[in-house]
Amino acid sequence: MAVNKQPIAKKCRSFDISPAVMGYGNKKSNRNPGGNRRKKVSEYGAQLKEKQKVKFVYGVLEKQFHHYYLKASNMKGVTGDNMLRLLELRLDNVVYRLGLAKTRRQARQVVVHGHIRVNGQKVDIPSYQVKMDDVITLRKRSEESELFKGLREAGTITPKWLTFDAQNLTGKVVALPAREDIDLQLQENMIVEYYSR
Repeated sequence: MAVNKQPIAKKCRSFDISPAVMGYGNKKSNRNPGGNRRKKVSEYGAQLKEKQKVKFVYGVLEKQFHHYYLKASNMKGVTGDNMLRLLELRLDNVVYRLGLAKTRRQARQVVVHGHIRVNGQKVDIPSYQVKMDDVITLRKRSEESELFKGLREAGTITPKWLTFDAQNLTGKVVALPAREDIDLQLQENMIVEYYSR
């Protein structure tokens, strides 16, 4: 299994996104502001950067990301919105959005280690596509783990397409995510243009 091990802060700085978006501290570095970046970026360069940004945020590598684009282009509707919806419905992203993990990388690890149940069945594949009305729960033994103990007291803010019961540590997909539900500053049309060259 391929894993992206690029440094988070460095990539966040290159994509002009806050580390808080990735679930890390909101620390901004003033070292080398602007650096030696080229001022003028070509259209191809802007499209490539946008594609790399989405891949980085969701923790997906190139082959799998291209697969999501092909799947989204065969679906009805706007290809860019469909692709973001497919990425949002990945199990690791849903676990992150429910607040069961602090970052998407931690959510991926939580899934791989077998802590998550979908409709009562163990699922340890981070790219598993969650569907509407799916119920996401923790394994019984995992509920007493130090990682998840504090979730009952601390409230989590979930997007409107998800519900989370903090007492039972149970989440449910109540709707499909719409484009306005995705809080990231992305230009998905540029990714579609990149792949449709």
